Amino acid sequence: MAAPKSKPRHPPSHRHPATPRPPTPPPLRKLLRVASVACGIQFGWALQLSLLTPYVQELGIPHTWASIIWLCGPLSGFFVQPLVGHMSDKCTSRFGRRRPFIVGGAAMIMVAVVVIGFAADIGGAMGDKVEDEIKLRSIVVFVIGFWLLDVANNMTQGPCRALLGDLTGKDHRRTRVANAYFSLFMAIGNILGYATGAYSNWYKVLPFTLTSACNISCANLKAAFIIDIVFIAITTYISISAAHEVPLNPSRTGEARENHESEAFFFEMFGTLKLLPTTVWVILLVTALNWIGWFPFLLFDTDWMGREIYGGDPNGGPSYNAGVRMGALGLMLNSVLLGLTSVFMEKLCRRWGAGFTWGLANIILSLSFVAMLILSAVRAHMDLGENPPPDGIIIAALCIFAVLGIPLAMTYSVPYALLSSRIEGLGLGQGLSMGVLNLAIVLPQVIVSLGSGPWDALFGGGNSPALAVAALSAFASGLIAILAIPRTRVDKMIMHH
Repeated sequence: MAAPKSKPRHPPSHRHPATPRPPTPPPLRKLLRVASVACGIQFGWALQLSLLTPYVQELGIPHTWASIIWLCGPLSGFFVQPLVGHMSDKCTSRFGRRRPFIVGGAAMIMVAVVVIGFAADIGGAMGDKVEDEIKLRSIVVFVIGFWLLDVANNMTQGPCRALLGDLTGKDHRRTRVANAYFSLFMAIGNILGYATGAYSNWYKVLPFTLTSACNISCANLKAAFIIDIVFIAITTYISISAAHEVPLNPSRTGEARENHESEAFFFEMFGTLKLLPTTVWVILLVTALNWIGWFPFLLFDTDWMGREIYGGDPNGGPSYNAGVRMGALGLMLNSVLLGLTSVFMEKLCRRWGAGFTWGLANIILSLSFVAMLILSAVRAHMDLGENPPPDGIIIAALCIFAVLGIPLAMTYSVPYALLSSRIEGLGLGQGLSMGVLNLAIVLPQVIVSLGSGPWDALFGGGNSPALAVAALSAFASGLIAILAIPRTRVDKMIMHH
């Protein structure tokens, strides 16, 4: 009976006041389930990245202006992610701070992919003809769906990342693990999405997708997006059912508003930027240069395969479509390497430091773009006509796509973990911190979207000029990351441990 009266050997610590975060670290299986929503989101992104640039050219938009269509992504990210991040930091819903935005964003994604998938049918019903070179009405419907999809993606991804940051708190090692899980599920979503995009017989599996206004290529895209709706619904449910958020006390929002008046919203975020230490600015600079490197590839990866490796024309001919499908296969291999790298991400960062690991990955990114330029030059000197390229050229292109999965895994996780661990001491919410990082992603994308098409047209209309700029930018980001991002005290302790 005396046991209950015994005092603990050490008094309980009072160094950690009560916060909305869980008092004990969540189990890894919970982080795994929460991160699974990335799989559904990335499934749709994979379809978007592999199929929509070729598809929009089939509707009649020339290559020079195709990149302008993608301008909506960075613009919506510039406004939507900081706003949603700020709103989720202050949200007092009984369902939690992040989950309402994740569910709302997932629902918007479903609506958007329906609009995109049926754009040709809607345009046909409004008066577009099959023989029209430019299907104007279909293009308008497509652009509306495309903008809605990018707004929905930006609305969803920020709260997803912030939710993982909420769950891991100040445990920097677990933060890296959570971001590695997120990157792993992005890889799985990519694999499934690119595999879906590479399959050319979906119109037979779902025959109702083939209509008079929607040819086989269009029907395959439509069927893939229908599959995406089912997939994102499943992964969103798994994620939000695992994350039992503690609702934010309304009184805390008043405290936060008094303490951080400068973060009231996006247009005042520039006041918040003045508070950032030098290391955070270096992370943002490396992120910006990194995305100047990545965005031309993400815009034109399958188009590069169809145009410059298969020598096809997006306005007709089987060679281009065969190249697009082969490009989707290459992106699937890319995602396999992305997933494998994500598994070892935390160990690599512990051994070498996150900054050095990220920088080395960006050097690999630059060398891969140089290899693409060399391969384009070799293929351009072959007189093949409508014949497919030699197997060696195809295998080399697929290998380059696959290797790019290594730096992509770093891009999808390391900068988020670095910023999350370094911005914690400033008292900013995880949602707003993800919005700050997003600024370093979307501004370079605006530059690339506006400049890559005209820049490519100025030098002959291919994708090589934009890839050359990407190689230089990626190399610069790698050098800066290696030389200017120091290891934190926590990193060093984990390494020696």
